[in-house]
Amino acid sequence: MEILLIVGAGVIGLIAGYVICVVTAQARGTSLVGKARRDAAQILSDAEREAATQIKESRTQIKELEIDLRAKLEQEGREQRKEIGAIEKRIASKEEALDNRATTLDKTAAELNSQERELVKREKEVEKEMEKVKALILDQTQKLEQISGLTADQARRELFTTLENEVKRDCALQLKRTEDELREQADKKARWLIGEAIGRCASDHVAETTVSVVNLPSDEMKGRIIGREGRNIRALENATGINVIIDDTPEAVILSGFDPIRRQVARITLERLIQDGRIHPARIEEMVEKINEEMAQTIKEKGEAACLEADVHGLHPEIVKLLGRLSFRTSYGQNVLHHSIEVCRLSSIIAAELGVNVQEAKRAGLIHDMGKALTHEVEGSHAILGHDIAKRHGENEVICNAIGAHHNEMPMTSVISMIVQAADAMSASRPGARSETMQNYIKRLEQLEQIAHEFEGVEKAFAIQAGREVRLVVQPDRVNDAEAATMAREVAKRVESEMTYPGQIRVTVVRETRAVEMAK
Repeated sequence: MEILLIVGAGVIGLIAGYVICVVTAQARGTSLVGKARRDAAQILSDAEREAATQIKESRTQIKELEIDLRAKLEQEGREQRKEIGAIEKRIASKEEALDNRATTLDKTAAELNSQERELVKREKEVEKEMEKVKALILDQTQKLEQISGLTADQARRELFTTLENEVKRDCALQLKRTEDELREQADKKARWLIGEAIGRCASDHVAETTVSVVNLPSDEMKGRIIGREGRNIRALENATGINVIIDDTPEAVILSGFDPIRRQVARITLERLIQDGRIHPARIEEMVEKINEEMAQTIKEKGEAACLEADVHGLHPEIVKLLGRLSFRTSYGQNVLHHSIEVCRLSSIIAAELGVNVQEAKRAGLIHDMGKALTHEVEGSHAILGHDIAKRHGENEVICNAIGAHHNEMPMTSVISMIVQAADAMSASRPGARSETMQNYIKRLEQLEQIAHEFEGVEKAFAIQAGREVRLVVQPDRVNDAEAATMAREVAKRVESEMTYPGQIRVTVVRETRAVEMAK
């Protein structure tokens, strides 16, 4: 293609030269024709030489291109033949592997068919044997029913009953062994810990009670307290909310009311009125209002003094006021504020010995009974009331749980709760901590013995240790050792759910077998 282009270019050049010569010759005349022909011949000669040179170069380039193209084609052919050979080898290898796998699958299928036939044969044999076994079991069951005189259902129920009794007995025995082991391990440590705590807590053994009797200088003062047509006594009762009882008791007036704060306000008001001598409705209202203000300040001071004595700081002001109100509240003759301080000390001692947070134990011990300050105003358990108050005023969950759980009215979630409960029981049950009337005391003992007698197999029951222990003597032929342990636990649960008592009550079940014979 390039050669044709070069030749075409040369021809065009010759024609152009010729045309130029002709045109020039015509223009210049005949004189220039010869020169034009010579120039045209020279141009034509030069064009032929250039065309020959370009043709030679073009042929040389074409040969080089042919050589390069042939070399590339041969190289690509060798590479393709190599790739085709590798592919053929892989295909051959895969075909061989497939042939081997097909052979293996054929053998496996044959083995599986053989095993399937064997399993079908064995299954038929097993079914025959099962039929023989069922027939044999039916025959033996009929013979056993004839021998025992019981049907299969009756025998099954009797067997289940026997097994159930044996399991209960084994469980009771295991429970008793576990309790004995735990008691043996913990007895020494608990005895030392409680003794150490009580020994280090130097509290008075005399219970302080709130006085509800006002002494008069003379019986004539009763008339002045009553006033004309009873207006003075009505004014005092309306202002304080306390019933004023004036009877035949010489030189004394009885104040009756459930709220200890109001009763204290009424007592102080009446004493001041007697000292002042001016007793009339206006003076009574003025004095009650003044005493209420003084009582609020007194309550705050008593609460702050209790916190200082117990070394517990940072309590909410409302909680401090509740502690101060506990100073006028008693439980079985025991001052509740003094009891709370004592529980605080015992809790700190036990917590220190056990290696838990002493400050949390002291804080929870001090305020564990603060709900009792509101039990005359709000219905509900004092433990739950105290829990809600502590939670409302920002105490942490450990202290709130210790307050709410110290009478088992909610689950315990920490060791602090157990410590406060133990310290509360120790403070309430120590000698001289609490007092109660003879009638309530006898009634409690009778109720203890009555609960014990309601259990089957109990021959005698005795309430001893001032009502802190009840002993049950059981019939040995009706109650075994395992059932005795279970009975003690059930009696304890009945006592907890049905009775109100200070401290703890021990339940002891005594089972004894005696054989007596006379030698003649």
